[in-house]
Amino acid sequence: MDDLLVLPVEYRGESLKFETRIFSYGYTYRVEVDIGGFKVIFEPDEERNYRAISSAEQMDKKENMPDKDLLQAIALQLQALHQ
Repeated sequence: MDDLLVLPVEYRGESLKFETRIFSYGYTYRVEVDIGGFKVIFEPDEERNYRAISSAEQMDKKENMPDKDLLQAIALQLQALHQ
């Protein structure tokens, strides 16, 4: 599985769209979301909630880092797609 799709997210009264890539990871999958050039990986945990993961290189680019509330809104939208 290695598919591109657009993820719509409602955030602070705006309708945003993010390009995503879904890929296999062991026995599960991960979703890479491009947030203005900042790539964040979301993966489901044991309870099917999504958590955000970012590389150390990305974390060094603090000026492009999305805020925590936006990451949470994306995670909630990913959860909603699987219910």
